[in-house]
Amino acid sequence: MSIGNISTVRALLVDDEAPMRDWLRSRLAQVWPELEIAGEAGNGIAAIEQAQALQPDVVFLDIRMPGKNGIEAAAQLAAMAQVVFVTAYNEYAIAAFERGAMDYLLKPVDAERLAQTCDRLKERISEKRKAAEAAQAQSRPAIAAGNASENLPVATDVQTMLTQLIQQQMQQGQKRDYLRWVQASVGTSLRMISTKEILFFKSDEKYTLVQTEQAQYLIRKSLKELEDELDPDEFWRIHRSSLVRVSAIAEVTRDFRGRQLVSIKGSTEKLEVSRNHTHLFQQM
Repeated sequence: MSIGNISTVRALLVDDEAPMRDWLRSRLAQVWPELEIAGEAGNGIAAIEQAQALQPDVVFLDIRMPGKNGIEAAAQLAAMAQVVFVTAYNEYAIAAFERGAMDYLLKPVDAERLAQTCDRLKERISEKRKAAEAAQAQSRPAIAAGNASENLPVATDVQTMLTQLIQQQMQQGQKRDYLRWVQASVGTSLRMISTKEILFFKSDEKYTLVQTEQAQYLIRKSLKELEDELDPDEFWRIHRSSLVRVSAIAEVTRDFRGRQLVSIKGSTEKLEVSRNHTHLFQQM
């Protein structure tokens, strides 16, 4: 249930994909028109610098970013603002976020879920401001100190949780989260493509082609990055220029030159298997 309006709230949007920041900005304008977008950042280091300069009330934070990632950045940001993760990777984090110390939004972001998050943020920020105003009105150092100490457990709890998540990532690599959504710019809009819809990826110099049964998209992410982020049980690198969804393979044949060629379900494309990857189809 939505609560009443509160005074100006400032937000910082952090994502390494500019189209995603634009998309989130437009969605926030719909569900929380009064929210002021104070700034944007494309990585964790810039996010911390921006937060220190702009002092936002809320930080909408992506997880997978170059340099300092979202989880590492949040360990510092949580002491300055309410942190909301906006992520395509949910398995290792959702249970912790549900504890209430912060919130998360799963890409592609659902409008109703975003509205719920905004209502929750309004409530938290309103409570925090009322406590600060009460302390200031009474003008007693003891009370002010008491309110400050009341705020500490939340930040401490967040930082402890984030430290545990980082340790889990390092110690339990086998339980890592794999890419579930790929972002592709289509004109002025951002398209979220489920990896379950993707037949294959094919590199084309500066871009990577994403092929689904319905359409093709171009993204700037390299095959090397995709290979690192995709589940190796679901996607195989069969050539330096192509990654294919295993379940989309219809058959593997040989041409007159002895090369292995992969036929893809729902596509007329035939992808060559390089010599370095013929071990994937050893029985041929």
